[in-house]
Amino acid sequence: QVQLVESGGDLVQPGGSLRLSCAASGSIFGILAMGWYRQAPGKPRELVATITSAGNTKTYAAFVKGRFTISRDNAKNTLYLQMNSLKPEYTAVYYCNKYPSPWSSWGQGTQVTVSS
Repeated sequence: QVQLVESGGDLVQPGGSLRLSCAASGSIFGILAMGWYRQAPGKPRELVATITSAGNTKTYAAFVKGRFTISRDNAKNTLYLQMNSLKPEYTAVYYCNKYPSPWSSWGQGTQVTVSS
């Protein structure tokens, strides 16, 4: 299993932007399709975006509505999520994991809080 470390979360005002990063250990990152997931307080974890191993196909949850961009740099073993025009309802802990069938062991996540 690949070790995953998320970072980049912060407190941001509505309309602001953040770039999340997910650093992966191990040599298999480049052959895995990956996803960003989120878990808001009191809600189940849900899928936000996915990207194929080569980065050429991306999918987004409906609630993203063109605000987020998922990308990856396989040379750096890193997954990214650019988040723009943030709204309070995007407040959650964001995680990365493989997609589909995420590993049962998750990283610590990174907290995104959108509030004025």
